[in-house]
Amino acid sequence: MNSLPGKAVLSLCRRTSAGAVRVYAGSPGHPVGSPADRACFQAVRVCHSGTSRKGSVNTKKRGYDITRNPHFNKGMAFTLEERLQLGIHGLLPPCFLSQDVQVLRVMKSYETRMNPLDKYILLMTLQDRNEKLFYRLLTSDVEEFMPIVYTPTVGLACQQYGLAFRRPRGLFITIHDKGHIATMLDSWPEENIKAIVVTDGERILGLGDLGSYGMGIPVGKLALYTALGGVPPQQCLPVLLDVGTNNQALLDDPLYIGLKHNRVRGKEYDDLIDEFMQAVTDKYGMNCLIQFEDFANSNAFRILNKYRNRYCTFNDDIQGTASVAVAGVLAALKITKNKLSDHTFVFQGAGEAALGIAHLLLMAMAKEGVTKEEAAKKIWMVDSKGLIVKGRGHLNHEKEEFAHEHPHLKTLEEVVHTIKPTAIIGVAAVAGAFTEKIIQDMASFNERPIIFALSNPTSKAECTAEQCYTLTEGRGIFASGSPFKKVTLADGRSFYPGQGNNAYVFPGVALGVIACGVRHISDDVFLTTAEAIAGMVTEEHLAEGRLYPPLGNIREVSFKIAVKIVNYAYRHNIASLYPEPKDKEAFVLSHVYSPDYDSFTLDNYSWPQEAMNVQDV
Repeated sequence: MNSLPGKAVLSLCRRTSAGAVRVYAGSPGHPVGSPADRACFQAVRVCHSGTSRKGSVNTKKRGYDITRNPHFNKGMAFTLEERLQLGIHGLLPPCFLSQDVQVLRVMKSYETRMNPLDKYILLMTLQDRNEKLFYRLLTSDVEEFMPIVYTPTVGLACQQYGLAFRRPRGLFITIHDKGHIATMLDSWPEENIKAIVVTDGERILGLGDLGSYGMGIPVGKLALYTALGGVPPQQCLPVLLDVGTNNQALLDDPLYIGLKHNRVRGKEYDDLIDEFMQAVTDKYGMNCLIQFEDFANSNAFRILNKYRNRYCTFNDDIQGTASVAVAGVLAALKITKNKLSDHTFVFQGAGEAALGIAHLLLMAMAKEGVTKEEAAKKIWMVDSKGLIVKGRGHLNHEKEEFAHEHPHLKTLEEVVHTIKPTAIIGVAAVAGAFTEKIIQDMASFNERPIIFALSNPTSKAECTAEQCYTLTEGRGIFASGSPFKKVTLADGRSFYPGQGNNAYVFPGVALGVIACGVRHISDDVFLTTAEAIAGMVTEEHLAEGRLYPPLGNIREVSFKIAVKIVNYAYRHNIASLYPEPKDKEAFVLSHVYSPDYDSFTLDNYSWPQEAMNVQDV
């Protein structure tokens, strides 16, 4: 075997004949310390041999096509026998690598990239080339790679999507394709689609209208469906609905790759969505999961309410964010030692995320016996015009539910000082909205103030973890949408900020819904998910400042959520797959994708010699 220089020599994995894994650590001169080192070590810790635990896979593809198909390509992990049989011998270097060594080779290249966007492009290129190796790498160190393939780096990638675009990874459907969407779906090479993430690019994270550049979000989201939830990638379809953009900078950019006109609104837009939903279910069935992502407030609630009882659909910005936020609040109750209904919440923002969280909090308080009206009185919202109160003009139906009798207050500082909440939740993508005074006021009102800065990406966070812990003298209960590093205070105490990322929610929900064929996804599913996540937070996690299980355990979290959803679905008669499986865990596990390589060795055998005698004249 060729030597692997530098950090890549850290550890290699071998299998004994009994199947045990041995880890050979590198020399003392190469200690395991950096994130990349840990990724290498993790890659070995979860390593598998280069062959699949399943039988051989049969494919009619041969030759060059094999090496250019990311579903089949194994690179230098093809055995000599496979290379000869598939007609690719000579197309690859005369070297045979296990998947684990391939992971180390990728990590060696990854380490040389200092820029997060360069790392993103490297990983997306790997996904285009070798799908199973891509997912093996992602699952080897979720904490390292999730911020690259998803938030916060995916926001930067979307802004640069036109320049970073390499090859199609999803379906672009435009307003000009109306009347022909069914034909366009036929362009996608896979037939057995179980999950679709769709966006119109109007509200990408906290970055606004990015038009067709928003395709990076469905691509990244579905990569996590597979890496964290185990949904097979061939069953996933990213979709961007391009109806134009109101971002003038993009319209003026000659290199912009989307439609260069203002957004189409009204009936024509609604007809496009209607046709899309119908075409998808006609082709892939009513059980096909359709996740709406990053639609603007004006459309998100309207679309969700229109389709939620007709199709298998949910909006992650509304329901996924709500689930992960409520999970954090429920975990915080283990610290505050009281009930949810004992708290008062102030939201910075009154859009999709805030209203979604608020509604799920109402449902959670109802389980404590609190009426909806009483629960609503404990939730206050601040939007761009100030505190939402009764009598204020231009309030939509969703906001009116949380408008209270109170004098109007213009700023968040005034609201926090007057209302004296026990929890503040930021979801408006206003960077620095939680000022020093607000955080100090929260600490003066509460022994353990709850401060959630949930806006993405990191540049839009309402405050940093360090600001929260420092200004509250370590008493703050903090969670953020994007990752923050460990914070160590002057007195030596260290805290690991909880990341309230939707990735704790949507992969497990998707796996559970797909596995048992749920037709309609109710908010009860998301409350069940929130309770499941909070239930996995231990006292040790809380002592470290974590309100969520460590990201390194997120695949286990997703699996447990999927099992809970399957149990809930059969208990409440919303599953469509029968007979009901007896062992739910084994049932869910049977649906989980494996990044282990398949074997392409042909089934060779022989007949008895006398049966093969050649007849002659």
